[in-house]
Amino acid sequence: MNKTQAQLTQESLDLIRQAQQTPSETLAKAYVQSGSATTGITAYDLEAPAKLLFPVLTPFRNKIPRVVGGEGIQANWKAVTAINTGKLGLGVSEGNRGGVASDSTQDYSAVFKEFGLEQSVTWKAELAAKGFQDLKALAASNLLKSVMIGEERLMIGGNTSLSLANTATPTVAAQVNQSANGGAIQDNTGFGVGCVALSFEGYLLSGVTGGVVQSYNRANADGSFDILNGGTAKPSAQANVVTGNSTPANTNTLTASVAAVAGAVAYAWFWGANAGNLTLGAITTINSVKITANAAGTAAGSGIANFQALGATNNSTNSLHFDGFLTMAQNATLGGYQKVQATGNAGTGTPLTASGRGGCVEIDVALKWFWDTYKLSPTSIHVNSQEQKNITACVLSGNSSVGATRFNVNVDARGMVAGGFRVTSYLNQFAMGGSVEIPIKLHPDMPAGTIFFETDDLPYPLSNVAQVKRMLLRRDYYQIEWPMRTRKYEFGVYFDGVLQHYAPFSEGIITNIADGVTV
Repeated sequence: MNKTQAQLTQESLDLIRQAQQTPSETLAKAYVQSGSATTGITAYDLEAPAKLLFPVLTPFRNKIPRVVGGEGIQANWKAVTAINTGKLGLGVSEGNRGGVASDSTQDYSAVFKEFGLEQSVTWKAELAAKGFQDLKALAASNLLKSVMIGEERLMIGGNTSLSLANTATPTVAAQVNQSANGGAIQDNTGFGVGCVALSFEGYLLSGVTGGVVQSYNRANADGSFDILNGGTAKPSAQANVVTGNSTPANTNTLTASVAAVAGAVAYAWFWGANAGNLTLGAITTINSVKITANAAGTAAGSGIANFQALGATNNSTNSLHFDGFLTMAQNATLGGYQKVQATGNAGTGTPLTASGRGGCVEIDVALKWFWDTYKLSPTSIHVNSQEQKNITACVLSGNSSVGATRFNVNVDARGMVAGGFRVTSYLNQFAMGGSVEIPIKLHPDMPAGTIFFETDDLPYPLSNVAQVKRMLLRRDYYQIEWPMRTRKYEFGVYFDGVLQHYAPFSEGIITNIADGVTV
């Protein structure tokens, strides 16, 4: 039987009276603080705006002048690199003229390139963020920062001209009778080892988790695709070795090394107990590796973790980039300082050497070379955290350095002293007019095992070089918001130019540096 409206109303009133007669403590239990910020009747305390917790460290980009005015397809300039190359004497005999001096000249050029990234914000995303943050402004700001970080890395290691040589076949050895805390390689087993040399870009793109990137297909915002090289040399041939009987059992260790590859800053190593099935197991910044366990690398995206899956190709240059500082320093035709540390003991390598006079032998040799060859002094030394640590250890190591080193110690009012030392500059004794102090700068993107010498000022009067290096631009940073084609805002940040270096011979590099210090 259907209830009338009056009956339903009366039943509702009866329920309300019943609820009002319920003890207050029972009602109180109906609402308690929820266990989650997004459940129950709970305020949501969201602090605006979003926090941007990522580093934007671009020291080279920040200091190098940006000059707009490039024209044509490339920057071109000429340089006189030496005068009176024959070193003719000045004496003149009676009635005769002097000897004819010869000068050396060189032509330089740098092709303009375009660079940029794109981002988009959907209409719904913009509406959802309303009252919290301007999402379009945030996305555009982050995109500009991404372009700046990318430009910094191009300045360091962009490579459009220096093709890495083929990776040589590794030299592999097996050590037996390791201690219980040594290796874990199986006894009486055949192992294969392969290697791929990596440029700076290859070092950034590759990883044990993710694989080695020989090339990748980049999808662009307009639906087009670019196939880009990943910064790898041609892989080595496979080297093989058979392990022996270790004590305790199955505690073998393998060591492998390859001839150092000019232009490489790192090496990817593959190994496996099954010849023909080698797995990525390590990436080192020296040309050798110590193998103590089975390889366990993985591939992600375009990465390759299986040695046999690598193509027998050289993918070390990128035609869409310009040459960066490390590439210029490693290019022998440009005349800069180059030093590759010796292979040393495989898996250990050759570290920096303490001079015993408060310095590093390798740095002293480089600074002497700059003076002897070009009569100049670098103005800064750029290092990774590993080399920052090891240079400090070099300076503070050895009994003889103690007497040559002065420590300024600040003691607070409570008589407390802070421990720890960091060498922040290096005194160059090979400079005109007395010693020159060179700052040592920690760079976030400098590879471990590499020291880079930079020169900002040429000690040559009337050189016609106002800035040793600059970004010569046809167009500096600009933002484009594209016409609407879907229900989202699409925009890009771009620039067009090239890194122009008037004196690439004034740069230098030490690579293949092992961690540690030889005292």
